[in-house]
Amino acid sequence: MNAVIYARYSSDNQREESIEGQLRECKEYAERSGMNVVATYIDRALSAKTDDRPQFQQMIRDSNTHKFEVVLVWKLDRFSRNRYDSANYKRKLAQNHVRVVSATEPISNTPEGIMLESLLEGMAEYYSAELSEKVSRGHKENALKAKFNGGTIPLGYRIDENQHYQIDPATAPLVLETFERYADGECVRKIVESFNARGLRTSRGAPFSINSFQAILKNRRYLGEYRYKDTVIPDAIPAIITPEVFEKVQRRCEQNKKAPAHTKTDVNYMLTTKLFCGKCGAMMAGESGKSHTGAWHYYYKCGNHKRHGRSVCDLKAVRKEPLERFVVKVAIEKVLKTDTLELLAQKLLEYQNKENTRLPVLQAGLKDISKRINNIVSAIEQGIFTPATKQRLDELEEQRKELEASILQEQIAKPLLTREQILFWFERFRQGDPSDPV
Repeated sequence: MNAVIYARYSSDNQREESIEGQLRECKEYAERSGMNVVATYIDRALSAKTDDRPQFQQMIRDSNTHKFEVVLVWKLDRFSRNRYDSANYKRKLAQNHVRVVSATEPISNTPEGIMLESLLEGMAEYYSAELSEKVSRGHKENALKAKFNGGTIPLGYRIDENQHYQIDPATAPLVLETFERYADGECVRKIVESFNARGLRTSRGAPFSINSFQAILKNRRYLGEYRYKDTVIPDAIPAIITPEVFEKVQRRCEQNKKAPAHTKTDVNYMLTTKLFCGKCGAMMAGESGKSHTGAWHYYYKCGNHKRHGRSVCDLKAVRKEPLERFVVKVAIEKVLKTDTLELLAQKLLEYQNKENTRLPVLQAGLKDISKRINNIVSAIEQGIFTPATKQRLDELEEQRKELEASILQEQIAKPLLTREQILFWFERFRQGDPSDPV
């Protein structure tokens, strides 16, 4: 029986080392139970209250390959602390004939076992809810004392030994400069470029962006206001910005939000570097213009016409949308024909077989081991049997199990597409909407 191990630890008083203990006990259980562990899935510092766990979701998807029959966990709360999620994902696994087994909580497959499993899942959810309530209560107490509650420390502040906000003399001037420059009419993009050109960084140590500045300009902490959920305490933090400057910035933010865009919208010209002028052969590039009604129109224009005028090339600009639709339509009709798709599918199958160099070696090794085992079995059937024969047979059987497990691990890690799957994808693409940019 093939099994995979799912291990997880959250950030609540657990560390990376706890994963090693989970894996060790799960592997010991698998060995005692005669299970072959073919893969492991590990989510680090992620809570089981949510199903938004990358490796967990990958494991659920991999169950569709039917390469394993058991998901082995250290305890059921590693799988989920939410009864709905637990039932939902166990049902999905069951549809693929996979069951969840706890290595440390022996549960029989009987009505009593079902009741015990439900009780354990309920206790896990209770523990999670109680822990969340305690954490929330602690954060509320911190908020009433205007203490730091975790998360990213805003630019311009530091946290002292008593967990209170204090002005950071190194970065607070940057916050003041941002507000004053924006209040005086300078655009955010110019301020971003200026800060990055000076080598300045955000509180996370990353280059500044328009989004990071928008967050700064809206942050009421710079007025001295402490907020946590429904708790709001004025003048609880040392202020960096005066109320007059802050309000002036908010008015300008609101005006810019309501004003129409003054710049051209970013447009994807899908034929860039692929489209050439039919008259002079120059590359055609994207071009846009606004009509008297204020609407934007998009074209492809000959490079020579654009740079040198009609004296070099008199080809007129071509509307972007109808041209792109025409090119996609013709490409689908001319390229995605049945015989071409068959050829592409064959080439892709050949490519993926070449890409995975380890799997063919493992499969060849398994074939060779199986042949040797069959030879020994034939010799035993003919009456040739010695202690050395049995020892060699046991060794080969062990090697075969290891190779089978390695093959399954490789197939799970790099699943191979079938010819039918490739053709199905091409057919969906052929029948898609030519105007869809995706």
